[in-house]
Amino acid sequence: MRLQIVDHPLVAHKLSTLRDARTDSPTFRRLADELVTLLAYEATRDVRVEEVGITTPVTETTGVQLSRPRPLVVPIIRAGLGMLEGMVRLLPTAEVGFLGMIRDEHTLQASTYANRMPDDLSGRQVYVLDPMLATGGTLVAAIKELIRRGADDVTALCLLAAPEGVEVMERDLAGTPVTVVTASVDERLNEQGFIVPGLGDAGDRMYGTAG
Repeated sequence: MRLQIVDHPLVAHKLSTLRDARTDSPTFRRLADELVTLLAYEATRDVRVEEVGITTPVTETTGVQLSRPRPLVVPIIRAGLGMLEGMVRLLPTAEVGFLGMIRDEHTLQASTYANRMPDDLSGRQVYVLDPMLATGGTLVAAIKELIRRGADDVTALCLLAAPEGVEVMERDLAGTPVTVVTASVDERLNEQGFIVPGLGDAGDRMYGTAG
């Protein structure tokens, strides 16, 4: 597994505001959207392209376009939905799948309750969106499902990561073509499985606590 921490002043600035408990949900969603676009810029550095002939107002030349099959963007519901717009803004021709996963608050184990993805992901570059890499269980389960469907190039975009989650992914996904792109690897997890200092529950910060 390859870990990439995006070290940029704008990333650090937006992340600091996301961490602030006083930041309201509308502001949190907007800043998360902007931060994802910055992370996506780095995450797509190796996106596959192919040459294409184009006609400029002056002459004929050669450019590039995204290769087929198109990349697949997979937000993990619910918090991952808050990252989707920022990602597809950079990859407007990508296809979008959805994966619903829930973590048991006692065992911290993740289980799938919904998915909307192609059965065959052979040859597809897949970008998974999940704000928090905490215990690692959710992302490991999601990525194993993608690999089971044939994906051979998976990149996970996370706003924050914990060392424990990174360790779990390195152990459980050893030998698989996975990259994690994040704005920060924080200090640790607390007893409740939250990242410290972190930013709280990303889903609640984005959408409130209804339900």
